[in-house]
Amino acid sequence: MVVFDDVFVQEEWIFMNGEYSMAGLLVELFAAHHRASYGGCKVGVGDVLIGATSAIAEAQGTEKASHVKDKLAEMIHLNETLHAGALASALKGFCTPSGAYAVDPLLANVCKLNVTRFPFEISRLAQDIAGGILVTMPSLQGKDDPHIGGYVKKYLVGKEGTDSEKRMRILRLIENMTLGTGAVSYLTESIHGAGSPQAQKIMITRLADLETAKSYAFKLCGIE
Repeated sequence: MVVFDDVFVQEEWIFMNGEYSMAGLLVELFAAHHRASYGGCKVGVGDVLIGATSAIAEAQGTEKASHVKDKLAEMIHLNETLHAGALASALKGFCTPSGAYAVDPLLANVCKLNVTRFPFEISRLAQDIAGGILVTMPSLQGKDDPHIGGYVKKYLVGKEGTDSEKRMRILRLIENMTLGTGAVSYLTESIHGAGSPQAQKIMITRLADLETAKSYAFKLCGIE
């Protein structure tokens, strides 16, 4: 939270001064760039989560199971779909009169609306593959405890050749990204960052050319 109290701004530092007619467009252009960028930053986080999920499947010996392969494929599909939206909004961008480039605002809002949904499904699949141990295992420090350390090391190992510490560290990363403090930036911010879902829906309905779409439908069914 930032509170401006008794602020003086020098005239040469004023970005807009009375050009209120441009205020709405400024917000829309900024929001479009911000929303398109989520198809990059959240996808990067998704790459890490997908990597951790693949690693925990290997550590637990389930990486060859068909349902695990299917879920990993779905995670990758969702993540790359987000990336595709960001790239498409940039590819279909345009040059403004000032010479600066702007992203396609419709595709940017579509990209961000997908970001409000897909990371949650990616996280669900990650938790599904990781298993209930994700939230029932003791802390990593438990393996060094003189009383329970032996049990932790013995019973939390993964498949043959995978020690308990490696397995627990991967699980803790997945827990942090989908349930802990890391989930705040990956999941909560995916919903509300750059505007909550309704803001994207409003812009999508404003920007979509429904009249042209209806004319195509009318033409195909023989209506003038």
